[in-house]
Amino acid sequence: MNSKAQFLQVLLVIVTMTFAVRASNNMVSTTVPLLARYYFHFTQTEIGLISAVFSLGTFVTSGLLNSKLPSPTRRKVFIASSIAYAVVLPLYYLVGPLTLWLLTGVAGLTLGSVMPNIITSAGLLEDRRARERVLSIYTLALSASLVAGPAIETAILSSFSLPYVFLFFTPLGAVAAILSFLIKFPEEKTGSTMKVKVIGNPGFTTAVINILAYNIPFAVILAFGGIYAVSEFHVSFAEVTGLFTLFFATSLLSRIYLSIRPADSVRLHAMTAMSLTVIGLLLILFGINVYSFAIALLILGFPHGLTYPLSIISISRTFSPAERNAANSVFFATMMLVGVVTPSIAGALAQEIGLKDLFGVLIPVVLVLLVMLNKYVRVVDNVVKEEIKARA
Repeated sequence: MNSKAQFLQVLLVIVTMTFAVRASNNMVSTTVPLLARYYFHFTQTEIGLISAVFSLGTFVTSGLLNSKLPSPTRRKVFIASSIAYAVVLPLYYLVGPLTLWLLTGVAGLTLGSVMPNIITSAGLLEDRRARERVLSIYTLALSASLVAGPAIETAILSSFSLPYVFLFFTPLGAVAAILSFLIKFPEEKTGSTMKVKVIGNPGFTTAVINILAYNIPFAVILAFGGIYAVSEFHVSFAEVTGLFTLFFATSLLSRIYLSIRPADSVRLHAMTAMSLTVIGLLLILFGINVYSFAIALLILGFPHGLTYPLSIISISRTFSPAERNAANSVFFATMMLVGVVTPSIAGALAQEIGLKDLFGVLIPVVLVLLVMLNKYVRVVDNVVKEEIKARA
């Protein structure tokens, strides 16, 4: 098999597994709050907490386990986690109000090993432009799954109740478990104990500030967006998932753009993403009907599509291949920590000020992060400038 065929085979495995895991993972993130609220009558605070439990499990596995394991052991944990995730999905059909907490925590634990290793595998190429193109295609697969997943869920909910959704998504978990055996892991020297300085690296700091500016609003949208649409505009569960399809469709368009034209300037794209986030949140805050809410989701989809690939590109530019697993694991753990803290605080705030005003509180947070980003992002863009100089 020639190198091009091998490249396409690796890309096919990464894209397919990414699609299967992210589509089903997003379904869990958006459906568990609905199940908790309308089947088990959880309060807004409890809904925030159960969303936090999911992210906490992912944070523990990604930040405390995956980042420290050597490559051979990490591969075994990755495969075991992928199989466990496939087993967890159908069990949601049988949950009660207590077991819902337990199962959601277990689902989070499994994903903490799965997702960072797919990111690392997608970034193993040495050539920067080829690597960043693969990373953009990887994030494109993420977006495609986030369009297809809610669309499939909308069709399911037109004929079945919420618990059945987990059964219909179970085959995706099975596909991920099978493909986990084919994911490539970076080679490491036997007995290597290299310590990687992640915190303080400008590329990592850029990636974190960039993702915070979107992950904080996104965590609130995932946990409470569907509930807000049902309570404020009286839409059906099927229409809720249809609204999320709009959101992920524009996210997909953003990532198609980055796959065709990799972003040399992270700063320009990140600033654009943050500005669109503010506009979308303002539209939710001052919107008066479901149509304005739908337009807000369409606008917010664009920064969702841009932000994550820009962050992992920032990491890939400022860490060597041997260092990227540690950086990606800590980065993913940071994302999950946001997913723990944000819904917990948001749930308590929503109880006091209401869901509409909750979205307004997020606007100054994004603006502060936009100012902070300028301090670090230029270092990431300088990597490209130095590369261009070297070629001249």
